[in-house]
Amino acid sequence: MGCITKHFLNKDTIIGVWKIEEDLTTLLSMVEMSPEDLKRYSIFRSTSRKLEFLSVRALLAELLGKEARIVYNKNNKPFIKSGSHFISITHSNKLTAILISRHERVGIDLEYMRININAFSSKFLNKKEKITRRWADRTYHLYIHWCAKESIYKICDKEGINIVQDITIEPFDVQPNGEIKGYVKNERINDQFTLYYSKYDNYTIVWTKKKHED
Repeated sequence: MGCITKHFLNKDTIIGVWKIEEDLTTLLSMVEMSPEDLKRYSIFRSTSRKLEFLSVRALLAELLGKEARIVYNKNNKPFIKSGSHFISITHSNKLTAILISRHERVGIDLEYMRININAFSSKFLNKKEKITRRWADRTYHLYIHWCAKESIYKICDKEGINIVQDITIEPFDVQPNGEIKGYVKNERINDQFTLYYSKYDNYTIVWTKKKHED
């Protein structure tokens, strides 16, 4: 299917979502990989991981053109090689999403929702965070928290952040889509974020952006 949405949040910031329905041969024909890309691609053993990797490059070409290249820092945080945009990447099951911006730091996460998230919620929630008691909404509410924390983790460059202890999502009533607040606080970082969440099919998507300060 390829790119299913390209949504401009403002003139410099775009979210793109790709639904992976292609096989490896088709996706390989859609991208132009650099020597660095080919080296990373050759490491992957599973077909699903190769499809994710290629879908990211195909989606980036849709958003910025085939000449755009992704590089990674020591924490495996992605950057556009030219330095033209900030970028955040996420994929789960059959969806890949990219959030890019010229002037704002960005973080995005999506997850395919499975009911067993309740079994490991202690791995990402802290005691300040509140989850609805309504069973019909509980799974989605938990996934919003998880994706929101991952989005903040990504926008903060990942290093030295404990998702349970350092990141807190303020209490909110779950809706099909909405705006929430979250913050990260530790010895190195003290920052607040506005996040936006929505549902697509059985996926939760959360993203955030914030003006870059030199």
